This record gives sequence, structure tokens and C-alpha cells, in this order.
Amino acid sequence: MRDELVIGSRGSALAMWQSEAVARALESAHSGLKCRIEVIKTTGDIMVEASLVAIAGKGVFTKEIEDAMLEGRVDVAVHSLKDLPTVLPDGLTLGAITKREDPRDAFCARPGIASLAELPDRARIGTSSPRRRVQLRAWRPDIECVDLRGNVDTRLRKIESEGLDGIVLACAGLRRLGYADRITEALGVSVMVPAVGQGALGIEARVGDAEVLSLVAALEDPETAAACTAERAFLHAVGGGCAAPIAAHAWPDGDGQLSMVGTIAIDSSRPPVRGMLKGPVAAGERLGQSLAAVCGRS
Repeated sequence: MRDELVIGSRGSALAMWQSEAVARALESAHSGLKCRIEVIKTTGDIMVEASLVAIAGKGVFTKEIEDAMLEGRVDVAVHSLKDLPTVLPDGLTLGAITKREDPRDAFCARPGIASLAELPDRARIGTSSPRRRVQLRAWRPDIECVDLRGNVDTRLRKIESEGLDGIVLACAGLRRLGYADRITEALGVSVMVPAVGQGALGIEARVGDAEVLSLVAALEDPETAAACTAERAFLHAVGGGCAAPIAAHAWPDGDGQLSMVGTIAIDSSRPPVRGMLKGPVAAGERLGQSLAAVCGRS
């Protein structure tokens, strides 16, 4: 067995936390293995002022790391699964999906606001995510969404510096970086359906590298993998690279079934199309495809 594994990672605090967590888990699972992290700057890291609408679904947070894998400079890549396109480059595969952190979106409010329901009229909420914007406006049409880019710490500071009533981030990132106390409210799917794969990490590797794939397979969480397979199938079926805001979340309900909710905003002048289905855990891909068909017919 090899004694070193090189992990490709973005350099942000959250990306490094995730890669370091995977490195520790791999070293714990395989005696004698040492992991080294290689930081790689992606197009998404450089395009800090770009609109998320313009770059959504284009792999801007993954391409340079994938190129490094294909060139043999790194062995694996650790991604927030929500950033990983549903179609991977030739020669690469998803080797494992790790146990999911809280998949919900988090509302982080200014002092004096205790929940999303307490927002004043014409509240100013920071988010650059088309998915979050369309769902916020469907819930409260008077909300003004303000563009918000930067790392987690920068975004939290902008609540005060930009005079915002609050911002929306992922619970998972906040918890991983020690900002759980900044979560005013974790938003249920009735208000905000999460991004596909939100809260899970995807470990990408080369197709023919059997030894590496065997090593990372130890971190696969079957329950999370089944749910995320359904979500990614939904995204792929409705056109994962399109500009329309798309969201889906699946969860096992304890009886061998997956419950799943999905939403698509095809036209900004109408509320998002929303659907729910249930199916066997073992048939997650088919469930995602079926829900996409339901939403597409609505």
C-alpha cells in the first residue's frame, strides 16, 4: 500500500477545513498512510467579483484541481459536493461521498431579529445565490436581495458593514468553521430547499487508480450517498448547467425509502415549481429522474 496520498484543495478556510478533515479520516482508516494537501487556486477563487448567475454550474471551483489530478500532480480532490458538476471530466470519478453535515440553509440576522419571520418590511438580505434569491422572494416578495461574495467571515461582517437585516449561508460551512452561534435560524425545506449535495463532501479520483479508489471508499457514507445520488440525478435531468435556479434535497425516512423535494424556477415572474416524491433508497437515481419529470410537467 502506498504511504502518501496528495489531496488537491482550494485555499479558502472552509476548503482547507474540509480537506484536513478528510486527510485525518483517511490516516485514521489506513495505518501508515500520510496525507499531504496541495493548495490549488481555481477560476472561481480568482473571479471574486463575478456574478454567481454567470458562473453557476460551470465547474469554476473544480477545473484546475481536476486538471492537476489528470496530470498526476495530486491523487484526489475534496470538494463541497454542491460545487461538483454532475458530469465529471473523462478519466475522473466520484470515489466517495462522506457523511453529511446539516444540509439546511442558515439565516444569520442582525441584532434584534430572532427569526426569518420577524424581518421588517422590505428587508435587505445578503445572498448572491440565484437559488436562495428566488426562494426568499417566493416566501416574501418584498425582500431585497443584496449581492454577497467572499469567504464566510467576510460575509458575516457585511451584515453590519453593509447595513443588512441578515444573510443566508449554508449551515454546514458555519458549523465546520466554528460559527454555529451565528445561526439565527436553520431554514426548513418548506422555506428553502438546499442546494444539491449541500453539507456533503465529494472525494474525486482518477478512474483507473484502483488503489486510491480503495483507500477513499472507506469514507463513503451509504445513507448520504443514496440521498445525494438522487439529488444529483434530479439536477442532471433538469439541466444541471442551466442558469435556472435548481434545488433538491433527499433524506432517508427509516423504512428503506427516500423522501425527496425539488424545486425549479423556470421563469422569474412566477413562483418556483415544486414537487415531492418518495421511493426506495436503492433506486435513488431513478427517484431523482422521476421528480425532475414531475417538476418539468408542472
